[in-house]
Amino acid sequence: MPIFVVERRFADQLEASAERLDGINRINADEGVRWLFSFLSADKRKTYCLYEAPSPEAIRRAAQRADLPADVVTEVSGRLMPDGSPVPIR
Repeated sequence: MPIFVVERRFADQLEASAERLDGINRINADEGVRWLFSFLSADKRKTYCLYEAPSPEAIRRAAQRADLPADVVTEVSGRLMPDGSPVPIR
């Protein structure tokens, strides 16, 4: 399954409850999307999230249903290690 990085910008600081996150995960499952993890900016207004999904459109549909921004959705195919060696994600 393709891997995507999703950048989200929030107007206010992000404070997500367990209940809210459970709802997001249920919506993602309905769309065939799996949230792997996220990085949260120090000001809690931006996240960088890693997802498995069949397409960018599936991520955008899930985000819209969950009332989340999905400002930039980028497919990634590998990691670059500190020694310069590439490592495929899939």
